[in-house]
Amino acid sequence: MPRTPTAHRDPRCGILDVLHCPLCNERLEFSGRALRCAQQHAYDIARHGYVSLLTGSLRAPSADAAPMVQARDAFLRSGHYAPLARTLTDLTATRCRPRGTVLDAGTGTGYYLAAVLDALPEAVGLGLDASKFALRRAARAHPRAGAAVWDIWQPFPARSGSVDVVLNVFAPRNGPEFHRVLRPDGALLVATPASRHLAELRQYIGLLAVDPVKKERLHRTLNAHFQQEHTEPLEYDVTLSTQELDNLVSMGPTARHISHDELRQGIARLDGPLQVTVSFVVSVYRPR
Repeated sequence: MPRTPTAHRDPRCGILDVLHCPLCNERLEFSGRALRCAQQHAYDIARHGYVSLLTGSLRAPSADAAPMVQARDAFLRSGHYAPLARTLTDLTATRCRPRGTVLDAGTGTGYYLAAVLDALPEAVGLGLDASKFALRRAARAHPRAGAAVWDIWQPFPARSGSVDVVLNVFAPRNGPEFHRVLRPDGALLVATPASRHLAELRQYIGLLAVDPVKKERLHRTLNAHFQQEHTEPLEYDVTLSTQELDNLVSMGPTARHISHDELRQGIARLDGPLQVTVSFVVSVYRPR
């Protein structure tokens, strides 16, 4: 988020057409190093560029810690998930107005949001995430993207019908809020791991398996508000070094269930590069 009195010249100011105060729903404006509404509720902009809109009784849920974020940033920079970013970009480009807005719910480091905005030269993006460590990177991921600390399970600090595209990549899915903030002709893009995703790592490291009923749970979560328009599978092989394997495992949910020492020992037993299956499903939904 811009922090100076010249913020009106910053392209990210278009995000203010989407954001509203989570306490009173009034429009937010830049006021020095903060965002402020007409009721004088103020939200400081961190020196890293993100803003925390959580206040009062609202608190961030369990969020990615600094080591997880560091591992994710390093792995994504290696380019192994670039085909997924390109798929999201291609699907978004035909569904967003030239001067539209993309909301990334569970943005992490902003990697996918930045890729999408690169293909939409006049659009702006807003990334929401519970992790301040991730948002330190997301706030600087793209010159037309802003980032805010938020609990994805809570009603979003965004105006109804103000967003062209909602991205949801390996993140919690709040179907009612996705539907509320989207324009009637908007689109929701959801990326989830498929059953064969990282299958080779399960036998070596004890990586958590993909939930076999994940597809059914996704349908139940979104069916009341959305109609599925398109599904695109994406599967390919990557060869990962020992360090890349470490980053991959350390950035995901397995790191919450296995100690770092156990992860390191499992990776050390692999003794060199490993070919791994990467498998995703990207689904496009339209509001009902």
